[in-house]
This record gives sequence, structure tokens and C-alpha cells, in this order.
Amino acid sequence: MNELCIFTGNSNPILAKKICTYLNIALGSAKVNTFSDGEIQIEIHDNVRSKDIFIIQSLCSPVNDNLVELLLMIDAVKRSSAARITACMPYYGYARQDKKVAPRVPISAKLVADLLTTAGANRIITMDLHAGQIQGFFNIPVDNIYAAPVLLQHIKNHFDHSEIMIISPDAGGVERARAFAKRLNAGLAIIDKRREAPNKAKAMAVIGDVTDKIAIIFDDMTDTAGTLTEAATAIMASGAKEVHACCAHPVLSGPAVDRLNASPIKSLTVTDTIPLKANAAACNKIKTLSIAELVGEAIIRSHKGLSLSTLFV
Repeated sequence: MNELCIFTGNSNPILAKKICTYLNIALGSAKVNTFSDGEIQIEIHDNVRSKDIFIIQSLCSPVNDNLVELLLMIDAVKRSSAARITACMPYYGYARQDKKVAPRVPISAKLVADLLTTAGANRIITMDLHAGQIQGFFNIPVDNIYAAPVLLQHIKNHFDHSEIMIISPDAGGVERARAFAKRLNAGLAIIDKRREAPNKAKAMAVIGDVTDKIAIIFDDMTDTAGTLTEAATAIMASGAKEVHACCAHPVLSGPAVDRLNASPIKSLTVTDTIPLKANAAACNKIKTLSIAELVGEAIIRSHKGLSLSTLFV
């Protein structure tokens, strides 16, 4: 079996180090610099010939820089005769642009898939894709694992199961929320959301009875928190006891933190697929759970040729 090596760019080095700690291996040595004109320079300092390479890189802000870093690192190890290259992206950027929603627009999620494949990736490991169908954009194997085991354990440890109601913030997230509710043996409610413009949402009604319930809104990501805060307001107006939220990817851009602080949401539990910005890290409503062991387990099983089925909760 080829030796396992892990490298990372600048997007989420803390998560990469946690994963290496779980795997009990050293993080590979690589230099990621930027020239004065903005071009990115990559240098791999370790011998990668005939080795099994995993590059950990979340495509979070600055998205384009992190994407180019990942592509260049893949190319660098490919040209250094690596045996296999796996792009491990806890957060897959551009995933929301997975179809044409208007004339003359790109399908950006597909373009990113093509770029990764062309650069030389042999396999993809990612987490909580915005749309599972994005796996079909690739002609190489894709393992889309879920943060649900980590979030489920947190909810089981901190909430009374008999009072929980899982909330889907929109119709598109019903399947995800239903699976979550099933594992908690909890009820399910849905927010009827009308989106007026990109990153602007207005929650209109709650479908389901949330009276005197602890409502937990479950989604794959939180960006500007418009959906979350509007949903929380509608849920409280429908008689819920309190509102909490869970998501895998804390994008938290723009006014997200201010909206959370001003909202009736008592807590937002997220994972470290994306490192929190300073204002989010300082927000006492936000709690971060680590997915390092989950991703580490996916890496070691992929490396050894073992099944990942038990990780697809």
C-alpha cells in the first residue's frame, strides 16, 4: 500500500492539523505564497512519488483564491508522480450554482468539478453538498459524507427528545431535515419561504404544529442568516417555546452575525468545515463542533480501501 500523505492550503489549516492528529501522522510540508501581482505560488517540500495524497482545502472565503490554491496543489503533486490524488473539500464552494436558474448563466458547480478533474484529482471527499446531484458532475469517485452524526450527538446530549421539533427552513431541505428528525424520533415542520432576491428571504408560514416545542432549524449552510432569522421569527410567532439552529457550513457572510444577535435564535451549532471569522467566533450564540474525526475516518478508510458506508448517516 502506498504511503499516506496529507497537505493543506491556507483555507482551513486548523482543521487539517486536527485531522492529522486523529490519524497520528505529520502534516505534509508545502509553501503557499502570493506574488505581488496576486498570483499564487505553490511548492511541495516532501517527496510524494508513488504516494497516496490527500489535499485538505475548503472552498470558503476568499473562494477564488482557495480554489486556485487547490488546483495548483493538485497539479504540483501530479507532476511530482503521486500515485493517487484526493481533493478533500469539507466545504464545496459554488455548490449553490448547480443549475440554470435564468437564461445565460453558468452552472458553476459543474465547472468547478471539471477544473478539479482536469487538474488531476482522482477522487473527491466532501461534506454535505448543497445538492447531492453534484456528485454526478464528476467522472471520478465522489464521497459525500455528512456532519449529521456530530450534530445528532450534540442534540441528544443537550435537549429533551420529547420536546424537539426539527424544522426545514425551505422545501428544498425537507429530505435532509426528515432524515434528521427520524434519527431523533422527533416531529418535522417546514417553513414556507418566498425568496425575493439572492441572499434575501422572507419566511411566510410554518407548516406543522410547533406549539410549546423546542424548534431546531436544520440546514446544510448558513450564509447571510436571512433564512434562519426569518424562520425563527415565524416559528416563535407560531407558539414555539424556543428556537435553536444547526448547520454544517458556517459561511456567515455580510450581516449574518448581527442578524443572529438580533434574532430569537438561542443558539446556532455549526461545524468547522469553514473557520469562523472574528465576529462569528466572538458571538456567544455560535457553538462549533469539529468534524476532524469524521473526515479523518473517511481519509483512512479511502486510503486502505475500506467501506465508507457507515459514515453516510
